Amino acid sequence: MARHADRPVKRLNPWLLVALLWVVAVLNYVDRQAIFSVFPLLEAELNVSAVQLGLLTTVFAWVYGLISPFAGYVADRFGRVRMILLSLLVWSAVTWLTGHARNMGELLGSRALMGISEACYIPAALALIADYHRDRSRSLATGLHQSGLYIGIVIGGAAGGWLGQRFGWRYAFTLMGGIGIAYFVILKLVLRGAERTKDRSQAQPIGPTIRELLRLPGFMQLATVFSTVALANWIAYTWLPLYLYEGFGMSLAAAGFSATFYMQAGSFAGILAGGWLADFWAARSPRGRLSTQIAGILLMAPFLFSIGFVRAQVFLLVALFIFGLGRGLYDCNTMPTLCDIARPEIRSTGYGIFNLMSCLAGGAASAAAGYLKAAIGLSGSFEIAAGLLLLSSILLFKTPIGRNISASRLRGRTSQS
Repeated sequence: MARHADRPVKRLNPWLLVALLWVVAVLNYVDRQAIFSVFPLLEAELNVSAVQLGLLTTVFAWVYGLISPFAGYVADRFGRVRMILLSLLVWSAVTWLTGHARNMGELLGSRALMGISEACYIPAALALIADYHRDRSRSLATGLHQSGLYIGIVIGGAAGGWLGQRFGWRYAFTLMGGIGIAYFVILKLVLRGAERTKDRSQAQPIGPTIRELLRLPGFMQLATVFSTVALANWIAYTWLPLYLYEGFGMSLAAAGFSATFYMQAGSFAGILAGGWLADFWAARSPRGRLSTQIAGILLMAPFLFSIGFVRAQVFLLVALFIFGLGRGLYDCNTMPTLCDIARPEIRSTGYGIFNLMSCLAGGAASAAAGYLKAAIGLSGSFEIAAGLLLLSSILLFKTPIGRNISASRLRGRTSQS
């Protein structure tokens, strides 16, 4: 079988690549979570309702999702490194603009632009990591990159609340925009020449690429489960700071920290354990990565449900940690599981479709939780999301990946990796 055309020219150390992209992942998620931690300040300054605050997440999520398949396709066809650099440059400018929004309309516009910039990053970054890491380290490498998302959420939640209390909500976004520009310069210098120029004459149009992905056995099941997990995550990340602020009497800084740190600490432990376990298990079973994801969801569901009704703070924090642990087991295997069924040249596009479906679901769920807040409380939304997670574990269990793959196909797929 011929080797695919996008092998790197300047071969970076695979773990150095993960470290470089880890910083970009941190920046992306610092911005995402910081906006949630200053919701009370936005309510006061801009005079907005809970439904309007929910729209900040919805606008971002829907634009991010709608653009993701196209951004993934462009990365597959024209270069993943180029797309990563473009994403960071636009992210920096838009983050700075967020800190200068004068009204709710401008704030919604900046979140929409942020959705475009971040859609250009994740599919390209995960596919590039998969190019550099073979089966024996792919889940761990992906998981370590994902840990940047978790660290970014913690920093965004805690620092966003702390800076908001002391300097106002605008300061953090202005500062992050400047940091992003500085890191863009560094990343451009290091990643230059790290990926071979695509052979455009051999690339197929986006329509046939999407049709190929949709016909892959198990692809739609994976995308549906990914959407359900994202739905639960969006509700938790959007509304947990306010839930803790109102329900447990925490300060802005304490609520932002508690809503992020414990969950992300669990997620960090989950990606380390899940990455090692999945790589080990996948060497012995074609369903090893998929089974690790199922185990993760089965941890997430009951502990997300318990977040909605526990009243003792210590039990709440334990529930947040174990929910995050399950999420880590699941997250570190999303791209590696996609690699089990999709050839390298279409993986960014495939992950972009995952993002499209998940963000449409997550954005709607975040807005719905705000709308239903008066009727069932935020706790009710957490409990509904937990039930959907449990149903998704059944769908994932029935996914046909690995059940009908011949030994020859497995060998061919390994040679592509």
